[in-house]
Amino acid sequence: MTARIGVVTFPGSLDDRDTQRAIRVAGAEPVALWHKDKDLKQVDAVVLCGGFSYGDYLRAGAIARFSPVMEPLLEQARAGLPVLGICNGFQILTEAHLLPGTMLRNNHLHFICRDQKLRVENAETAWTSDYTAGQEIHIPLKNIDGQYVADQRTLDKLEAEGRVAFRYLDLNPNGSLNDIAGVTNEAGNVVGLMPHPEHAVEPLIGTGRTDGLPFFTSILKKLVNV
Repeated sequence: MTARIGVVTFPGSLDDRDTQRAIRVAGAEPVALWHKDKDLKQVDAVVLCGGFSYGDYLRAGAIARFSPVMEPLLEQARAGLPVLGICNGFQILTEAHLLPGTMLRNNHLHFICRDQKLRVENAETAWTSDYTAGQEIHIPLKNIDGQYVADQRTLDKLEAEGRVAFRYLDLNPNGSLNDIAGVTNEAGNVVGLMPHPEHAVEPLIGTGRTDGLPFFTSILKKLVNV
């Protein structure tokens, strides 16, 4: 079977085409979804891509979270549909309470765009199984509202349950607590991270590496195996 992975575009999304290309490179079929769609077109998984969704001036992802497409996405994600949120997509997932915590303005108050070293902390989610725990990778990072924060109880729970998916190494680029770059929900079907794996799937773009490709091969293998 050919896995069909939806990519949601919001007004202001920047990386929908890049994400669709990454899905093709991995061997799956990308399906374009518009934020006003009221169904998910029977896709097998969904990616909320990066960019700056409309309403970010209020709080990143706060308005996009109420787009029509989010109603079926919330229902199906809670039932097990794999969902990946990249950058602005991660912000939307926290606003929708599919993932804990939230993102604030970078602690240095500047937009950042750089190659970022990460450590894979959880290689058992739907989106990370092609990595190994402890693996160090390089993924492009670009954001201004990328500082991950949560109350101490939530942070302790994430750490105790192994739900920190990725952690910044060498340099914390935005002040994120516990150097957190990405988290997963309890079931492991919903993952969010600030860096952009879709920009690291071919050696001629991004970091010059393909360290982001396992996100998309991981989900493909899971869907095909199912």
